[in-house]
Amino acid sequence: MRWLEHETFFFHHARGEGQRQRIVGRQRGYHGVGFGGLSAAGMGPHKKQFSMLLPGAVHLPHTHDPARNALSLGQPRHGAELADALEQMIATYDASTIAAVIVEPVAGSTGVLVPPVGYLEQLRDLCSRHGILLIFDEVVTGFGRLGRPFAADRFGVIPDLLMVAKGMTNGAVPMGGVIASSVIYNTVTGKAASGAVELSHGYTYSGDPLAAAAGLASLDVYVSEGLFERAARLEPHWQTCAHSLKSLPGVVDIRNLGLLAGIELGGDPVSGKAMARKVYEHCFEHGVLVRPVANTIVLSPPLTIGENEVETIFATIEAALKAD
Repeated sequence: MRWLEHETFFFHHARGEGQRQRIVGRQRGYHGVGFGGLSAAGMGPHKKQFSMLLPGAVHLPHTHDPARNALSLGQPRHGAELADALEQMIATYDASTIAAVIVEPVAGSTGVLVPPVGYLEQLRDLCSRHGILLIFDEVVTGFGRLGRPFAADRFGVIPDLLMVAKGMTNGAVPMGGVIASSVIYNTVTGKAASGAVELSHGYTYSGDPLAAAAGLASLDVYVSEGLFERAARLEPHWQTCAHSLKSLPGVVDIRNLGLLAGIELGGDPVSGKAMARKVYEHCFEHGVLVRPVANTIVLSPPLTIGENEVETIFATIEAALKAD
């Protein structure tokens, strides 16, 4: 996640605003375990092994609001006003000190937190008005997961920087990248033309030919097999099957968007975590792989999945929840 420091700070410095050093992340956000990513992330257990990270990182509140939004179908209706916390940070720290806001459009590793209607739009408006870069971490949502190429397309909210990985190569070999707006590109390359080194990342494995080949092959398959469109067609069935579990013992919330779902279990974190582990073990024994994240079962299937396989996943989870 060195790109967080490189592109963001390079851009502001090139514009003569090098004092913009503060990064705004979000509670329950996850951006990897590198220095910059950990600083912006809002998951305390991931930070406890380290001392001071990037100084000045602050965090917006997360958007999980089960009291108002439990069992929402797709985007929750309530919570757009949570973006207003950025206004408070601007009032506290002054916009001229804030470099960027980084969020996952849909938070994945923390249990599938879907943004409320209007929330991302509000963040985009505030960042635009105050000269703050908006960064989308689309490692989870990119390349068809939400039925569109990126979450930015799904929500109609365009960030200044968009981080990608995983689906970029279908996970066959490690590869990541950053997509930048034309404003950032032109500013940085203009600075380079005046004598600076253009985005001097200097990574040992930059431009790896194997990863590049895997990325190109993956793009070909996405197009030739229509996998983004397939995910969009399958989403209603996925949603119906996910929410068919809502009355089962221990289910307290179900969150979904695209081919993502989170099934939150238990009346408290301890019992929920035990239930999630039980569901995972039952599913594994019956040939279905799910991911337990604390008290939530996180589901993110291959884009090639079919309706029968979707039904098998949720039927197996149902059997696990009903088992003694």
